[in-house]
Amino acid sequence: MTASNSGKQRHHSMPFGAQLLDMGGVRFRLWAPAAQRVELCLIEGEAETRLPMTRQDEGWFEWVTEQAGNGSRYRFRIDAGMHVPDPASRYQPEDVHGPSEVVDPRAWAWQDEAWLGRPWQEAVIYELHVGSFSPQGNYAAIQARLDTLVELGVTAVELMPVADFPGRRNWGYDGVYLFAPDSQYGRPEDLKALVEAAHARGLMVFLDVVYNHFGPEGNYLHAYAPQFFTERHHTPWGAAINYDGKHSHWVREFFIHNALYWLAEYHLDGLRLDAVHAIIDDSQPDILTELAERVQRHFGNQRQIHLVLENDRNAAHYLRRSANGRPEHYVAQWNDDIHHALHVLLTGEGEGYYMDYAPHPLPHLQRCLSEGFAYQGEASAYREAQARGEASAHLPATAFVSFLQNHDQVGNRAFGERIAALTDDKRLRAALSLLLLAPAPPLLFMGQEWNSSQPFPFFCDFGADLAEKVVEGRRNEFAHFPEFNAPAARERIPDPMAEATFNQAILDWQARHSPDHQPWLTLHKELLALRHAEVIPRLHNLVGGAAATTTWAGQGLRVDWSLGDGAGLALLANLGDTSIAALDRPSGRLLYSTHPTATQADALALPPWSVCWYLDEARHSR
Repeated sequence: MTASNSGKQRHHSMPFGAQLLDMGGVRFRLWAPAAQRVELCLIEGEAETRLPMTRQDEGWFEWVTEQAGNGSRYRFRIDAGMHVPDPASRYQPEDVHGPSEVVDPRAWAWQDEAWLGRPWQEAVIYELHVGSFSPQGNYAAIQARLDTLVELGVTAVELMPVADFPGRRNWGYDGVYLFAPDSQYGRPEDLKALVEAAHARGLMVFLDVVYNHFGPEGNYLHAYAPQFFTERHHTPWGAAINYDGKHSHWVREFFIHNALYWLAEYHLDGLRLDAVHAIIDDSQPDILTELAERVQRHFGNQRQIHLVLENDRNAAHYLRRSANGRPEHYVAQWNDDIHHALHVLLTGEGEGYYMDYAPHPLPHLQRCLSEGFAYQGEASAYREAQARGEASAHLPATAFVSFLQNHDQVGNRAFGERIAALTDDKRLRAALSLLLLAPAPPLLFMGQEWNSSQPFPFFCDFGADLAEKVVEGRRNEFAHFPEFNAPAARERIPDPMAEATFNQAILDWQARHSPDHQPWLTLHKELLALRHAEVIPRLHNLVGGAAATTTWAGQGLRVDWSLGDGAGLALLANLGDTSIAALDRPSGRLLYSTHPTATQADALALPPWSVCWYLDEARHSR
């Protein structure tokens, strides 16, 4: 796929990898501090040309040659032995063990130079997995559905990680070539075409990136750059990435440039940093702070770029706002707390991490809606009474991304069940009505809009040497759950390596038109249209500490927000199985109700699992 030469070129210059030079030829650079000798191997068909690279200071090897150009395939030979791909490869056409390909980013002429992004408060995020979003499983198939997402009310598409992973299918969190979009989904140009098409429709595009580990297959860094890792810190995947020890400078640069590369060369609108609680860095500033500051310095005020965290530690200081209300580092965090509280309310489950919410889910939900995090330094039973979180009430509600489903909360279940399989319609409708109109930016997981009943199980496609370990490890994850105590019960857990497991996750787009699913699609559209018309315009200048809450009868909840324009937004909800009578009606007009007939009197009677929203536009003038 090519583009017109009349558009804007975008190229991010990096200290490593393959870079085409203005005067012709290609400069190749590899950081290999443990190697004595490195050769550049240019591959043409069955032939391989070896060129000795020049050793430089600090473990660098470099070679400039006119024998390579756009499309050339290459790899490196370490100490006259192992052949390895380029860790900064822009494309791996033959997967993680094959040669890298020189890509000229200037060959794509962008046509979206007028796109400057969208304000964060307008975010309605749609998370999707490229490979299972459609039967085609590629970027082009997403592009074909963009108008459908706009019609739904989405303003941002968030791609699960696309960095090159081993095999034909993977969630994306086992990526090993972080600069190379996986070839299963298309070429780099296809991803750029998707981003450009999204921008033409007013859609932001975010990418999930993984900076806490490399996948277990295809990572050759241990052979020539073991300084990438440190035994001083450990993670669930083994030795941690070396962000704070000796030789960490170039490690940090590798990941910082990765963030800059995606944002610049692919014109993305933001990044979601996966599981940063597994990044261990004792330096000052730590890598998360430095990365955010470098992004800000690099782009300045050219356009709106949004950095989002997933952080089990609930470290609110990364979300700090400046005096003018702008994020100093990260605009928001995925708020697992609100998901967990709602999940317990809807399902009654209390095992695993849900045990922290099971005794009192409603107060946890109340705190999330009014203060952001439910855990702000309290002891977590799930974490063996360790304190979790930092104070967050001073932050605006827009600093917390809310969701009822995402890839983790669905896929980390043994069978990948969606929430519809775990609760009933009235509870689900109440939860959706609560989340989609609350000030916090909502996130939908692909297929949620029509209440897809398809599971999203964990799947992967590793080589034979890892396959058995992956299957065994997946089933052992659930051994401590009573229903999976017996080995025979664990055998029922889907084999993540099986193609049939992956096929379960491929969305059936025809189902959205069926009588069972059409009402849910209509509900999502109705609620998101209300959000765009009535809530989003009032979120600019929203501040923290602007909500008051109360609960009653163990199931009633009221939250009152003061919005950025001074208007008042009130939520009244009955999240229980019995009716609640004689409640005072909030001031303002009724915005939405799951049970309209219950809202007509001054003293409200709320049926079980009902939600009412009121908007008082005159509050700021009183």
